Amino acid sequence: MSNLVLINKPKGITSFRAVSVLKRKLNIKRIGHTGTLDPMATGVLPLLTGRASRLSSLMLDSEKGYKATIRLGVTTDTLDITGEVLTQSEVDVTDAELLSAINSFKGVYMQTPPMYSALKKDGVRLYELARQGIEIERKAREVEIKKIELIKRINETDFIINVLCSKGTYIRSLAGDIGEKLGVGATLLELVRTLAAGFKIDDCIPLEEIENDLRDDYLLSAEVAVKHLREVTVSEKQATRFLNGGALDIERIRGDKNFQDSEKVHVKFDGEFLGVGNINLDKNQIEIGCIIKE
Repeated sequence: MSNLVLINKPKGITSFRAVSVLKRKLNIKRIGHTGTLDPMATGVLPLLTGRASRLSSLMLDSEKGYKATIRLGVTTDTLDITGEVLTQSEVDVTDAELLSAINSFKGVYMQTPPMYSALKKDGVRLYELARQGIEIERKAREVEIKKIELIKRINETDFIINVLCSKGTYIRSLAGDIGEKLGVGATLLELVRTLAAGFKIDDCIPLEEIENDLRDDYLLSAEVAVKHLREVTVSEKQATRFLNGGALDIERIRGDKNFQDSEKVHVKFDGEFLGVGNINLDKNQIEIGCIIKE
């Protein structure tokens, strides 16, 4: 069974809990995700079953969209409202100052990952160290805020933003950085992932519906996960070679051959999705990315 399932994760559960629900309903062991969500966060959580889980890394590279509610004047150890309060301060920030601070993060910036994260240090998750009261130095990483806009200022302390960002961006850290920029501190109140791997919330099924009745139409073809990649149709002999792990000669491919180096393509034969190929222009080949067809 190789499928894509688009889940709208509810608040209060881990992404791993959502995965376990689907494993139980389908009675399978192999499920891949495309980026976890914190328990406090809701929204788009694409899950891949069976061989389709090989597409996880490809989907992890995609940009993400978020709707975040942030509170000024409070900092916590987790950078969100679930953590222990570290500081509280008075907030005297004008609308113009808030908008300027938010807009200053548009583009590429160096972001320090939070201690309460799934990143590893010597094989140990950072959040496990944080729970032991251990804090280690984290290197700032380059992330890109492609779009950021102030949606609403609720009151003196709370406001809502929409963010479109690169993979690896922590919205909790962004909230803290905005608060630091304004000199009053900030923490994340609510977070909704609105976009992941090209899928929006309207494309997703609430987890409780899947728990109650996992309908066949909730199980999408694995090919849907790579719909954004260029399609390459191959001959029967080329399909056999591809499924046996052999690279394909680009010159023998039918249709448009104007590929970009390192471009990923989804490979089909006779209307059936075989897997993903990687373009290598130096060798003039389509190399194996992953094979999905059983």
